[in-house]
Amino acid sequence: DVQLQACGGGLVQAGGSLRLSCAASGFTKHYYTIGWFRQAPGQEREGVSRITLTDGIPYYADSVRGRFTISSDSAKNTVYLQMNSLKPEDTAVYYCAADPDVPASDGFDKLRRWALYWGQGTQVTVSS
Repeated sequence: DVQLQACGGGLVQAGGSLRLSCAASGFTKHYYTIGWFRQAPGQEREGVSRITLTDGIPYYADSVRGRFTISSDSAKNTVYLQMNSLKPEDTAVYYCAADPDVPASDGFDKLRRWALYWGQGTQVTVSS
């Protein structure tokens, strides 16, 4: 079975940095898109960033572009999300999701709707 293990969350002051990791195991196909989503209390889950392991092309939500960087290590089936210049509004539970059939170029909505695999989430809290 495919499993996603997300970690790296924590409490940080505004302007600080965190790096999240999403380690995948059990992949049986060559092509996977992995995305990061976040959900704050009372809000819908929103896309943050996504990448396809095979081509490494990153995509970002407007709210994080220029502050967050997604990267991948295909040999380890691990995706990282480096988050810099964090703001209180970045506070949320961050989830990673993976799917072998949804290209990263197809957008957050499609990945959120169709992703087969989800990690357990990691809490990110940014204090002002």
